[in-house]
Amino acid sequence: MCSAKSKSLAFTGVLLSCLEMIFSANTAPDTPVIDQAYSKLSNSITVEWRAVPGATNYMLTAQDGDSFVETIVKNSPGTVTGLKPATLYRITVRSINSGGKSQPSPFRKVKTVLAAPILSVHSPSCDSIAVSWKAVHMAAGFSVSLVRSDGLGRMLKQNTTNTSLIFTNLDPGTLYTIKAYAWNANGMPGDDFTYNQRTIPCAPVNISIEEDEPGHLLVSWSSVSLGHYYVVFVKSDDGLEVHCNTSHTQCHFQSDCGFTYFISVFAYNKAGQSPSGDVLNYTTAPCCPSDFRAVFISSDTVRVTWAPVRGADLYETRAAGGSRVVFCRDTATACTLSALQCSTPYNITVYSFSEARGCSSSCAPQYVATAPCSPEIKNISKEGLSVISVQWQPNNEEAMYVVTARGEAGLWHCTSTRNSCTLMDLPCGSAFSVSAIARSPAGQSLPSYSIPLETAPCCPNDLILTQVTQSVTNISWSVGRGAQTYVTTLESPKGQAKCHTLQTYCLLGCITCGTNYTVSLRAISETGLTSSCTYQGYSSSACCPSGVKLYRLSNNGIRVFWRVSDETIKYNADLHGSKGNFSCTPSLGLSHCDITKIPCGDVYTVVVAPVTDKGPKLTFCPKKIYSVTCSGSSVGMVFFPPEAGKTHLCLSATFTAA
Repeated sequence: MCSAKSKSLAFTGVLLSCLEMIFSANTAPDTPVIDQAYSKLSNSITVEWRAVPGATNYMLTAQDGDSFVETIVKNSPGTVTGLKPATLYRITVRSINSGGKSQPSPFRKVKTVLAAPILSVHSPSCDSIAVSWKAVHMAAGFSVSLVRSDGLGRMLKQNTTNTSLIFTNLDPGTLYTIKAYAWNANGMPGDDFTYNQRTIPCAPVNISIEEDEPGHLLVSWSSVSLGHYYVVFVKSDDGLEVHCNTSHTQCHFQSDCGFTYFISVFAYNKAGQSPSGDVLNYTTAPCCPSDFRAVFISSDTVRVTWAPVRGADLYETRAAGGSRVVFCRDTATACTLSALQCSTPYNITVYSFSEARGCSSSCAPQYVATAPCSPEIKNISKEGLSVISVQWQPNNEEAMYVVTARGEAGLWHCTSTRNSCTLMDLPCGSAFSVSAIARSPAGQSLPSYSIPLETAPCCPNDLILTQVTQSVTNISWSVGRGAQTYVTTLESPKGQAKCHTLQTYCLLGCITCGTNYTVSLRAISETGLTSSCTYQGYSSSACCPSGVKLYRLSNNGIRVFWRVSDETIKYNADLHGSKGNFSCTPSLGLSHCDITKIPCGDVYTVVVAPVTDKGPKLTFCPKKIYSVTCSGSSVGMVFFPPEAGKTHLCLSATFTAA
């Protein structure tokens, strides 16, 4: 059992303890003392101190000039975060309880370590990794290490003051771990930065290209270690690019003729694309001219033209047929093949050549038949006035023969598939050159030798007869095309009058008055071709009366009297004087007529002529002059000589007999 004293002591201890607790709860704790402070990371500082009795928390303060960062921690050690790298801070610690905060501890100066360099890493080749970074504030140098991520091999480490370096002699397609940090002037390392990078695969080798068939290219290569897949790029010389993505070691591509293709093969893994292997080029054979046209210049010459094709430096045109092969070479897109055989089938092929690939051997020929041979005219005969028959020797069963008569008057044609045809309605008085050609689906022959042809001269369109005297008639006519001379004839049962002349008129004498004549004309060409032309009949005028006399009548009248040979003809008497003109026409069958009240003391010209119903009065009947006096019973007659140039003789000696 406890004594009273011991109980008293126990109570006193409890009381003191309670008083101490009460006192402590109302009083700030003591000021802590920093044992050490240091920075392991560029954004923080770690502080260590001895514990303060009664303290429940601690406040760490990092001050940089006017700015500061505070952090509440439970106990030592404590870390202040959110700081700037490579920066000098004043570090203090305060203890905290419910009674308040202690005074700050004596400060310690601590500088945060350097920031870690931020790496930019890539694999420029299959055996290297390039590392670069931006400059780090306050850094004096950098340390970069590289090791295989699988732990195999040794670590590579480089210290440098630069901001980039390259690790070489690495394994292709391998994953590496890269670490780097910066150090300051005191050699203190800063934060480190870790990055994993795989080396790219090596470039594919043994690349080959072959055209396994026209229009298809096969690209193949050797397998690349640690290459996951491959991409083949094929770019044509017109700028178009295609690609193939495959895990195999070959790719097929479509190709066109006349192109040059540039081929690159890349291997890929997670690190990216390998360097390009050898860039190869492949030129396909030039294209074949497929749209060429053959145009025949003549039956033995053909001109072949075509559009230019890709890849062709030279063209060769071959024509195989007949007994030999004809060819020509040229850089132009045209060729003229001569000395071919007419009416002969040929296989014409146009080949294209290139310096890189040679000849395009797959060019297809085109069947072409030459035009027919020229026909030969054997005979030309006249079937009628404007109908000509032409005969020739045929030489092509498929040909249509065309005969052409060509002259100044124009062109006339006839056609036939046989050996003759007839030219119709050829104009008169024209000269022609007659030739023949043969036409077939293959073309047209050269014309045959020309044969001259002349048609008979044309008959004059107009012919006019004018009676000059009782026995002379003038005939005139229009020009007959093609005629050089003319023969005109007036013919009746009483006789014939004829004239042969170079002119377009003629005087025919010895014409019998009051007679119906047949009028004909012959037009004669320079070579003697003759056209006989017949015109409407012609009637000479009635005969002039004879024995014309005047008798005075009572009351100043005059009777005109004459003798007639044909009582069926009606006559008219005209008197012309200075005091007036008078005329009278008796009834049919009478040979006299009277004129009353004719002025006397005048001289009158008297003409008695047959009356015509188709034209003016005849002027060639003889004229007599009478003096009519005013005293006596007779009419005086005065004779004058005939007018100059007038004659009534037969002029037959003037004309040339036909």
